[in-house]
Amino acid sequence: MFARLFVPVELLEATSDAAWLGAMLDAERALAAAEARAGIIPASAAEAIAAACRPEAFDAEAIADAGRSAGNPAEPLVRALREAVDDEAGRYVHWGATSQDIVDTAAMLVARTAIELILGFLDDVCERCASLADAHRSTAMAGRTLLQQAVPTTFGLKAAGWLVSLVESRRGLAYIRAERLAVQLGGAAGTLAPLEDRGAEVVRLFAEELGLQEPAMPWHTDRTRIAELGAALDIAVRPLAKIGLDVALLAQTEVGEVAESKAGGSSTLPHKRNPVGSALAIACARQVEGHASVLLGSTAQEHERGVGGWQAEWPALSGALAYAGGAAAAARRALEGLVVDSDRMAQNLNATGGLTAAERVSFLLSEHLGRPGAHELVSEAVERARTSGRSLADELEGDPRVDALHMELETALDPSTYLGSAETFVDRALELYREEANRQ
Repeated sequence: MFARLFVPVELLEATSDAAWLGAMLDAERALAAAEARAGIIPASAAEAIAAACRPEAFDAEAIADAGRSAGNPAEPLVRALREAVDDEAGRYVHWGATSQDIVDTAAMLVARTAIELILGFLDDVCERCASLADAHRSTAMAGRTLLQQAVPTTFGLKAAGWLVSLVESRRGLAYIRAERLAVQLGGAAGTLAPLEDRGAEVVRLFAEELGLQEPAMPWHTDRTRIAELGAALDIAVRPLAKIGLDVALLAQTEVGEVAESKAGGSSTLPHKRNPVGSALAIACARQVEGHASVLLGSTAQEHERGVGGWQAEWPALSGALAYAGGAAAAARRALEGLVVDSDRMAQNLNATGGLTAAERVSFLLSEHLGRPGAHELVSEAVERARTSGRSLADELEGDPRVDALHMELETALDPSTYLGSAETFVDRALELYREEANRQ
């Protein structure tokens, strides 16, 4: 129930028991085909094995139940596959391989399918961020640090920040897909001794059959690939959680600067417009973080075959992939048709009576009074404004040091004219996004 709440159906299917079963069977099929091409097993045997590698012919739950005794699902699957072919072909099922070869290779196939889906969701989120950045490049709002108003910024710059972090974190996942998903084939202890001197050739052909990378050597207890995948997923969802957090904070009733168009309701409060997309993005990202910690924590394994660390990876890998897709889909939901209230942004920006322009006035005065003197003058005016309830302009106008400089306070205190390089940075973010999209 909870998985379906968080994760899109296509990601659930891509990381399901059925997906793992299909991937293991594909690995067995490809292994037989590679060995037949290398002249190690008869072509007729490879054909019979391939014909039997139909997921619908096997029961994933039964395989899992039977796998308890061996501690992995490959061993009972191999037995079932041998029973599905004649005795001659059965001799060559799983020839020279070990259970980890099949499960690890299946993990790479499952990851490849899931990553493609995740990248698609990320592309959708990037597109929405780019659209918001472009449309609101000049929409002034309060920049906030430590949850307090700081200086003016633009909503376009905020969206551009989301965009750049997504583009850059996406690269790691795309790299994993292109370069780090490799077959596993080493036999009992990484030597492929049953294949004699043709082991390396079979590995190459095995990789060709599956469209995966050919590793330099078996990686049974070198879990760098799995750790990299976990880290890339974790990194990729951090910007999605950031989007969810920012949108939720801006959607608070007292702030009201944005609202999710697909807001959720409450079981008891008719008036609620809950930022559900944001909440799910944050929740999914935290799930990925937990699963990724298992994958990263399993890197040091014993000798030529791990004890427990390898086994711990399977549900963690499925979870990390599934919830990464969930985070991206939720962020997409949060941003789809996002309602941006620029009037409320302007209202909130001016709520402090000009205090968000204090930095600007301080810098303008420093040209004449020096930096320390200007900072002291403006700080005193700010404190008086907070105490009196008057605006910063009112407090500054009564100061003879300011009057002597003939400063145009109305212009100086206009937040929309103190946006620095915000628009330039938005343009640079959009350029980066377009360049990255063209390279994909």
